[in-house]
This record gives sequence, C-alpha cells and structure tokens, in this order.
Amino acid sequence: MTKNFIVTPENPEGVLVDKTSEEISEQENRKAEHQQLLADKADAEEQAQADKEANDALKASAKTKLVAGEPLTQEEADTIVL
Repeated sequence: MTKNFIVTPENPEGVLVDKTSEEISEQENRKAEHQQLLADKADAEEQAQADKEANDALKASAKTKLVAGEPLTQEEADTIVL
C-alpha cells in the first residue's frame, strides 16, 4: 500500500502512514487528468502545426499563380495580405 510521510509538531521526525482508499483514488484520478491534459496539449500543437503548414502551402500556391498571371481561387486570394 502507498504511504504518506507526515511531519507534525508532535512528530517532528515524521511518521509513515498508509494512504486511505480515497486518497489513492484521488491520486489516480489526478494522474489520469494530467495525462489527458498532456494528450490534449499534444493534439492541439499537432493541429496548429498542420494548420500552419496548410496555410503556408496555400500562400505559396497563390504566389506562384500571381507570378504566372493565373487566376487565384477564393481561398488563395484570402491568404493575401494587403
């Protein structure tokens, strides 16, 4: 069983006590929440990178078409900053 190390004025050297089932459950829940937050953050970073790459590709396509004198799609025209 998992232990807690508790230091109090009555026990300045500290004492080891068993965690209750509620404390163990809370610890496991917090760990699961933390893991989910890390996964969500990684997903958001991947999506942001994919969005940036798609936008960069769209800008490059628009630039190529402008230089060649070809008509742009509406999506390509939206990427141009005036």
